Amino acid sequence: QVQLVESGGGLVQPGGSLGLSCAASGSISSINVMGWYRQAPGKQRELVAGFTRSGSTNYNDSVKGRFTISRDNAKNTVYLQMNSLKPEDTAVYYCNAARALPGIRTDYWGQGTQVTVSS
Repeated sequence: QVQLVESGGGLVQPGGSLGLSCAASGSISSINVMGWYRQAPGKQRELVAGFTRSGSTNYNDSVKGRFTISRDNAKNTVYLQMNSLKPEDTAVYYCNAARALPGIRTDYWGQGTQVTVSS
């Protein structure tokens, strides 16, 4: 089992910044991909940013150039720095970790943290 705990959400004005953290514990060695997803009311959950098995990054086109995903393996923590925030970034943000193998993927999710971008 893997447990994920997010922190850092909150209310910010458009153009502002927030940083999210996700601390992983448990059977961490079983994880080979990690990332951040978000879900706004009435919308599908979507990938925001993530690490592939090889350590490269993928970003949602809507956040490229504004968000940065990073990790500290020693602390078992993944971080999402969000700059130049827009109202459309408002959503519940979920940390995701997975064991991705050919033919099967096992996902673990954090509890979610609310990010609200509003003036």
